[in-house]
Amino acid sequence: MIRLPQTGGGVREYAPRAEPLAVPPGGALTSRTVFSAAHVVADPYADTTPDSPAAVDWDATLAFRRHLWAHGLGVAEAMDTAQRGMGLDWAGAAELIRRSAAEAKAVGGRIACGVGTDQLTGPADLSTVRQAYEEQLALVEETGSQAILMASRALAAAASGPEDYLDLYGHLLRQASEPVVLHWLGPMFDPALEGYWGSSDLDAATETFLEVIAAHPDKVDGIKVSLLDARREVELRRRLPAGVRCYTGDDFHYPELIAGDEQGFSHALLGIFDPLAPLAAEAVRTLDTGDVAGFRKILDPTVELSRHLFAAPTRFYKTGVVLLAWLAGHQDHFTMVGGLQSARSLPHLARAYELADGLGLFPDPALAEARMRSLLTVHGVPR
Repeated sequence: MIRLPQTGGGVREYAPRAEPLAVPPGGALTSRTVFSAAHVVADPYADTTPDSPAAVDWDATLAFRRHLWAHGLGVAEAMDTAQRGMGLDWAGAAELIRRSAAEAKAVGGRIACGVGTDQLTGPADLSTVRQAYEEQLALVEETGSQAILMASRALAAAASGPEDYLDLYGHLLRQASEPVVLHWLGPMFDPALEGYWGSSDLDAATETFLEVIAAHPDKVDGIKVSLLDARREVELRRRLPAGVRCYTGDDFHYPELIAGDEQGFSHALLGIFDPLAPLAAEAVRTLDTGDVAGFRKILDPTVELSRHLFAAPTRFYKTGVVLLAWLAGHQDHFTMVGGLQSARSLPHLARAYELADGLGLFPDPALAEARMRSLLTVHGVPR
């Protein structure tokens, strides 16, 4: 038994499972295009502070991407899950993109990389925001990676209305050499993005978003929607031009959105598929055979863990993601860039362990238990 602290105070005993996760790596997924937004592994020996440039353990970071590719998932690089703008600055993100793109070429893995404006450190006008996007887009295209045009804090601050979004995104799409993914990240993930697309009214924002796509359908591979609103995503994907995909970013409703309905389905670009990679891949392979019920049987039980990790304040979900990577043996420590390992409470982390263990998510349950015990001991939880 292991003693786990509870949210309301006190501890309770939990019996960890003994059976390891047994999902072997497999080939490409065929019925859906699936990306996992991947976390970065910090260098625990670096002498850094929370506001200093990130120190990354490149070997462990790239090894984790090979793990995702081995299971047939694509890697969405330098996104929110990689602590972009929350510990990882543009210099670190640029190096991450270069290294991961080279690794993808070496192993034949699919990769798409985030393009933003986070090299801007203060207020900027629209021209400066556009130049920042252009700089990052050029770097991603130079590596041979697909570009994901991320939502920009600087643009949200500089734009005066929908016309500014239409003009800037139109400019970027016209110069993109290959179709990109447009990313709509809601304020629950980043409060600085409130009012994106020129309005805090989501219906009005949706119309502007669709207008951008309709003007350049040949330059939009798909959209990545992270609003945690399944109804809105379904309505939005039904209005997309032919050939434009919807990549769900809804970490609360992903099984039903990926399964789809008689009018279509969503592909996936999800942070929760970082810890769920083997189960996610197994589920989609089951879906590849046409077995929707089997797909849901595998993936539905994971939603409780995802909802826990992405609970408000949602932007701190990365802490639980990295905890599970450590417990699963993908890295040797629970240290994050920017010191973000402190962003969640001990009861929250304990519940994440319990839910992941209950899913059989750990390849070595004994290792996961031992590491969880060590974390609890450091925090004063009696054995």
